[in-house]
Amino acid sequence: MSTATAPTETHLRSEFEALFGYSPLGCFRAPGRVNLIGEHTDYNNGFVLPIAIDRAVYVAIGRRSQTHYSSHDAGSATPPRCEESVRIVSDHRDERGERLTDQFAAEELVPGTLRGWLSHPAGVVDEIAKTTGTTVGGIDLYIESTVPVGAGLSSSHALEVAVLIALDDVYGLGLDDREKVLLTQRAENDFVGAPTGIVDQAASVMTEAGHALFLDCRDLRTRQIPFDLDAEELRLLVIDTRVSHSHSESGYGDRRRTCEEAAAILGAASLRELDEAVDLAPLTEEQRRRLRHVFSENARVLDTVELLEGHGGEGRSIRGIGELLLASHNSLAHDYEVSCTELDVAVAAAMSAGAIGARMIGGGFGGSAIALVDVAGADQIGETVMSAFAEHGYRAPDVFTVSAGKGAGRID
Repeated sequence: MSTATAPTETHLRSEFEALFGYSPLGCFRAPGRVNLIGEHTDYNNGFVLPIAIDRAVYVAIGRRSQTHYSSHDAGSATPPRCEESVRIVSDHRDERGERLTDQFAAEELVPGTLRGWLSHPAGVVDEIAKTTGTTVGGIDLYIESTVPVGAGLSSSHALEVAVLIALDDVYGLGLDDREKVLLTQRAENDFVGAPTGIVDQAASVMTEAGHALFLDCRDLRTRQIPFDLDAEELRLLVIDTRVSHSHSESGYGDRRRTCEEAAAILGAASLRELDEAVDLAPLTEEQRRRLRHVFSENARVLDTVELLEGHGGEGRSIRGIGELLLASHNSLAHDYEVSCTELDVAVAAAMSAGAIGARMIGGGFGGSAIALVDVAGADQIGETVMSAFAEHGYRAPDVFTVSAGKGAGRID
């Protein structure tokens, strides 16, 4: 199974200084997330239960001044200097093995004109200007990440949150957690053009270590739910199928529109406002299946919270949520139709090898699955999944364990 080493503050500062020729003002991190349960419920104003994971996006940030301009700019691998630009260097490499570098000016940003990874920090800068009136300029950013891209672990949202909390600190914007969540969601929706909900940003910003975040997406009320895997000698095994997806280019937007259209037909602002006893006769069969998933998934989230908080009469139980995880996957695969053959193989193989529960996570159409496993059996279950992929002729998945980490913040 793969591992990832988090960069230290010393390393981030050293890389920044080598690239830009001066010391950064600070270093920040924003974790990726695993949504334990509650998929495609967030944009329907439902319930979600994510954890922040111990893989994150790391940002070192500096604010340029005239004293920082030197011949270093001319001979470095950083983008050419423009006094009011935002310059970004990522440790991710292109096909030639060179670091990704780029720059943009806040005043020139137009939604939909940037593609790929750069659109995410640019969207945050654009939304800061719209929300706070602050024009970001003369900023340098160095970025590293241990969150796999395209794996359904919210790498793009982690990037947005990391850039936002760095800029919030440098500019003294004074944003609270709720404002950070909503600002990054608007950046994703309005600038990047991906109609995502708020679960990813909320998990990255708000979650405490050793807990899951119970979030009511209708009013953003949250509660920290105990999720101590170590106490029960458990792990969450992440199975990255390496089937890439993009929310802005996939069927994610189609699913969201279907739910919104169904709610409108039934006279509701969102599916959350509807009772499960509502008459579904006016809907198409496809719309009914989508609603059936949303209704049942919200119920599964509430049942999971009850088990984790110990309100079921037998004390707290992580092991007890296994059936709920598997039921969530089946609903996503058949009613919401966002799974794929690789995800189905991953879940089936993990369960056959002794996983307590398993399901796909994220927007779907690729990405990752999770399996709740005993520590002692994690390696064997991972090997079984690898063998199943090989038997089907699929590309080998990336398999690793994660813990429930802490939310975004400054690295001290």
